[in-house]
Amino acid sequence: MFSRNLYRYSLLGRFIGLLHAIARLHGKNLYGLLDSRNAAEQRAAYDRTIAPLFENRSVRFLSKSPLSLYALGIPPAQYEELVATSRGNPIEVLRERVERLACDFPIQENYFAWQAFGRGYDVEHRSAVPEYLKEDTYDIIRTRTDRIETHHASLTDFLKHSDARSLHRYVLLDAQDWMTPEQVTALWTEIDRTAHATDARVIFRTAGADSPLPRKLPADLLAPWRYLEEESRAFHARDRSSIYGGFHVYERRPLS
Repeated sequence: MFSRNLYRYSLLGRFIGLLHAIARLHGKNLYGLLDSRNAAEQRAAYDRTIAPLFENRSVRFLSKSPLSLYALGIPPAQYEELVATSRGNPIEVLRERVERLACDFPIQENYFAWQAFGRGYDVEHRSAVPEYLKEDTYDIIRTRTDRIETHHASLTDFLKHSDARSLHRYVLLDAQDWMTPEQVTALWTEIDRTAHATDARVIFRTAGADSPLPRKLPADLLAPWRYLEEESRAFHARDRSSIYGGFHVYERRPLS
């Protein structure tokens, strides 16, 4: 159940699910991409099977119908990010991400591509499988479960009960895409308070290409944080999932 559902609930996964359905209606499938042995074969498989689907009437209709994209599970906040990134045509952004997923990384080891195009993992060769599901890594994880603490609370509420200057790293995923400026401000107020005085970083992803912080945070709250643009671009370029438009790294300036 886990291996089949991980990717399909993402924005890109839902869209590729639509491509699967359209391909079946025309007597085709996307699974052949997974048999590619090199980058050239991946490109050929994409051009032959996947690229033509973007000329399908149903897919073209989506570019003109926000409600249809909402029905796929793309919420309004992310839709607006896609529109801003694509200059009004979110389908073009999704097309670029599907192409990147299919062509830009070796298919033999990209388990995100297997999730998207094969609806599962490479259970035969065990190469395109997340590290935490590989046998040797899984055994290590099992021996360290006692180090995990579970808290049923929002991150903002959790941080309110944490000591000042006590934390070094924050991983926000894409949560800020869904949050109002007031919610983001409340979160970063606590991040700034709990951030270590000399060594604190925050990472997160976004549906669009740009960081939302300059437009969602008060200037004085953002000022102590330095945006690491080159690192952000480098990490985004390594993102094999192709789900997101941006990866962002912020570093707390040391307290004087």
